[in-house]
Amino acid sequence: MNLMEHQGKTLFRDAGIPVPRSHHARTPEEVGSFIDATPGAWVVKAQVLMGGRGKAGKIKLAGDASQGRAVAEEILATPMPPNRQNPHGEPIRSVLVEERLAIAHEAYCAITVDRAARKPVLIVSRFGGMDIEEVAERHPESLAKFYVDTAIGYSPFIGRELAYRAGLDAGYHRAFPAIAGALYDLFFRYGAKLVEINPLALTEDGRVVASDAKVELDDDALHRHPELSEWRGALPLDEDEILATGAGVGIRNFRRFPGNVGTMANGAGLAMATMDAVSNAGGHIANFLDVGGGANAQRVRNCYELVVNNTGATVFFVNIFGGITRGDEVARGIVDAMRQTTSRKIPLVIRLTGTNEAEGRRILAEAGMTPVETMDEGARKAVELAS
Repeated sequence: MNLMEHQGKTLFRDAGIPVPRSHHARTPEEVGSFIDATPGAWVVKAQVLMGGRGKAGKIKLAGDASQGRAVAEEILATPMPPNRQNPHGEPIRSVLVEERLAIAHEAYCAITVDRAARKPVLIVSRFGGMDIEEVAERHPESLAKFYVDTAIGYSPFIGRELAYRAGLDAGYHRAFPAIAGALYDLFFRYGAKLVEINPLALTEDGRVVASDAKVELDDDALHRHPELSEWRGALPLDEDEILATGAGVGIRNFRRFPGNVGTMANGAGLAMATMDAVSNAGGHIANFLDVGGGANAQRVRNCYELVVNNTGATVFFVNIFGGITRGDEVARGIVDAMRQTTSRKIPLVIRLTGTNEAEGRRILAEAGMTPVETMDEGARKAVELAS
């Protein structure tokens, strides 16, 4: 679940990360009332899950209540234009009214997971307010990274070392170790995939403030924080994301296409490889579907019904890599799921590999399904049945 800026800053504030004074508003009248009650210099910012708000004219200055109402009305009147993040654009339903900062320097700070290293990594740069990909390309020497040993955790020396290695202005040095520690704590407390501050502003009066917030939470960790359910319901989900959420597979784990070969795999990489295999076999995919870490009967049933009820699939290609999961248990889960479903029945082609895979294929064959040994074989069979 990706959070809006105002939601991310709420978590920042609770974690002890300094953020500007602000107010989340849904109407121009609410913006005007807030500024009228709190005179000052303000910025009105569209709340969307897309970048490029400034270039699109969706961040505007307001010096008084009248101006605040006018710019909020202008921002809310039209959606964010399409860009590489969202080719369909995005409607704007609310704005954040935030104090205008007198910024002396902008830096970048984030924490995410480095899957190759299997550790969380803190990333810092003295260049903030621009895409980190652009920073990596134009100023690679400015990037400082620290891989945190989770058995030990975060210590303030890590923040001091990163500030020094990244070449942050001296004004950051006192506050930065505590901010980096709060990022680390927030990252684990909420089960985040990414927590990013861009820019981390050093103001002319010496404050270090998170001027923006980007937070991506792992859907599988949301059950630990039911207080966030209200936020989730307010996020701008498209139809595919709503369907995925209903099936319990994660917002971004399902996407429809205009083909007739339904696919499912456990893992995003394997799911994309499965789609490629179908295309290479001359077929047309009906969907992308990552079933995630489990392939029990209920999860398989949900995924089967998700595909057959919402796509043009005439065959369903299931590609499961067992790993430490026993193939016979996965096979029994698939068989049970097919017995329980009340949706229309379409042929299943199942590639099952891993522990006890031979027994799993035997169980599937006895149930009248089509087990195969390789992904390419399964893709060819699925395309043949779909034709």
